[in-house]
Amino acid sequence: MKDRKRAEEAAKKLVAQMSLEEKASQLRYDSPAIPRLGIPAYNWWNEALHGVARAGVATSFPQAIGMAAAFDEKLLRTIGDAVATEGRAKYNEYAKHNDRDIYKGLTFWSPNVNIFRDPRWGRGHETYGEDPYLTSRLGVAYVEGLQGTEETEGEKKEYLKTAACAKHFAVHSGPEGVRHEFNAVAGKKDMYETYLPAFEACVKEGNVEAVMGAYNRTNGEPCCGSNTLIREILRGEWGFRGHFVSDCWAIKDFHEHHCVTKTPEESAAMALKAGCDVNCGVTYLHLLKAHAQGLVTEEEITQAAERLFTTRYLLGCFDRNEYDDIPYEVVECREHLELAQKIAREGMVLLKNDGTLPLKKDRLKTIGVIGPNADSRRALVGNYHGTSSRYITMLEGIQDAAGEEVRVLYSEGCHLYKDRVEGLAWRQDRISEALTVAEHSDVVVLCLGLDETLEGEEGDTGNNYASGDKVDLQLPESQRELLEAVAGCGRPVVLCVLAGSAVDLSFADEHVNAILQVWYPGARGGKAAADILFGTCSPSGKLPVTFYRDLDGFPAFEDYSMKGRTYRYLEKAPLYPFGYGLTYGRVAVKSASLADASVSGRAEADRDIAVKAVLENAGEYDTDEVLQAYIHAEDSAFAPLHPSLCAFARVSLKAGETREVSLTVPASALTIVDEEGRRYVDGKRFSLYVGTSQPDDRSAALTGMRPVKIELTLE
Repeated sequence: MKDRKRAEEAAKKLVAQMSLEEKASQLRYDSPAIPRLGIPAYNWWNEALHGVARAGVATSFPQAIGMAAAFDEKLLRTIGDAVATEGRAKYNEYAKHNDRDIYKGLTFWSPNVNIFRDPRWGRGHETYGEDPYLTSRLGVAYVEGLQGTEETEGEKKEYLKTAACAKHFAVHSGPEGVRHEFNAVAGKKDMYETYLPAFEACVKEGNVEAVMGAYNRTNGEPCCGSNTLIREILRGEWGFRGHFVSDCWAIKDFHEHHCVTKTPEESAAMALKAGCDVNCGVTYLHLLKAHAQGLVTEEEITQAAERLFTTRYLLGCFDRNEYDDIPYEVVECREHLELAQKIAREGMVLLKNDGTLPLKKDRLKTIGVIGPNADSRRALVGNYHGTSSRYITMLEGIQDAAGEEVRVLYSEGCHLYKDRVEGLAWRQDRISEALTVAEHSDVVVLCLGLDETLEGEEGDTGNNYASGDKVDLQLPESQRELLEAVAGCGRPVVLCVLAGSAVDLSFADEHVNAILQVWYPGARGGKAAADILFGTCSPSGKLPVTFYRDLDGFPAFEDYSMKGRTYRYLEKAPLYPFGYGLTYGRVAVKSASLADASVSGRAEADRDIAVKAVLENAGEYDTDEVLQAYIHAEDSAFAPLHPSLCAFARVSLKAGETREVSLTVPASALTIVDEEGRRYVDGKRFSLYVGTSQPDDRSAALTGMRPVKIELTLE
């Protein structure tokens, strides 16, 4: 039932029939059945970061950072709906078999809307990048898709399709190795300008049903027991009415690592009193002891149980609902596989191209495919992934696209990170084979990068180093040596980077012919990459993160101040800027102006700004392009150092086509956040830039174009 009031009333009526012990038992992530009340067991823990995860076969979409690079709200909303459809189909079948295990419920702990503030953070590829506006728009879109809260063709849905969860609240982005004891210190300006907006949007606009706390402390308070974050901001300022869940085993960190409590009972009480309703972990097994010790009241336990059963009623867990008949056949169906291919193609970012791409089969006899990620399934999927019934690696995608006319030679080239492939062999035992392949090829596609064993969650997959974080931006030494060797072989080299974060591509930028950022493109992502390499479609992705040249002078990983971080506060030129990406076309913004011709550069502080832009594709290829708008408050000392993204739209243009496109810049883009965290309009003069990139010098040098500048004056 979408009517929250009715669901809350039903939950109160049901919970009122429970004993204290029964109510407390329902606050565990693995809630047991209460047969006398007809309540089946329910496991709250499920994952859907980029497809239903960890419970068997499901459509494998690109990792979140790769979907973010598409800058496509509408498509991400559609994908969220497809993921929810598969989640429902699987839930329906599991329930028929009385399987209530982990990863088989309807409460998906996604999306991750943390800000990717530091390129070393191992979990950054789970996010939508470094920008709070982009993260807000994509976070809301995915939440709406998962929950089915957007009306389809006028049809109003009675129940939530699935329940989304915005995580990890808040101010969380590494380091992974100390997250259980770390205190993230952030000023109010950085909190309200950078770290909180995406969560606020998910709550206020997306009506997200759940929010998950982070492991760390924020300004001294453990996030899963923070009165400031949960009671004052989330429930107080934003009016959140859904349920709050702890990160897994985070509450035991209160007494074991943060040392803000002394016993499990005190930790359970601290979390519950702050408003944490369900414990991923085992500390809430101590709630009854906490109650006996007078640390929590029965009313507090009751309130949490009521919130959780409200969600279950909203999901239709106790009623016949419109999703019960979704058949299992929708899992990995053709339509969903095509969606995965579409966003994989849209999200790949062409960083460099001297004309080598697209590859022309009629001009090639042999293609050499080299590298540890060329035939790697692991490099396709990132983390928090499901199982695919078929994988198409980079090598396989190129082989299929090349067909019978073009010979494809392959060499692993080197180990992903070790100094040899065979344990008893000499160091770099595949280099000579790689060079042989290169020398016998007309063009080389070199597939390097990382996978979830080199960047990921602390302890999640036995990470090779740094608890899942990267120690620097460089590729592993084995890959750097391979890159230098192949780049010096005298053949055209196309570098494909399968990674979820910025890596140092300075050498490649100077020595290879083309660079394609592939991300972790999903289980069949090799096909999407081949479509771009061979020109079946044009690349059109844009970077959702800054690719820095190096970390010289970069702030310490533990420093949560935004100074010197991300494109908005960057103090030196990047290698590849946020918002940058080439296409096979040549799209330029020929003109841009306010949509209302009568206002002539004037704007009102409390009204959205309608902008129209004329785009022309002067190139020889049809392509998508991402129109972007950035704004800067010229009179304010509190504005970010550089203009900030405030609107974007994906546009398709035929070769030679000219089109007028509309953008809406929200009125909130005119505001700044001061040092006290207050948001308001400060000054009357604004610069609005409309183009296909940021208005920075490096983007101009890379693209040969600059955005159109519109000067705004507030009335």
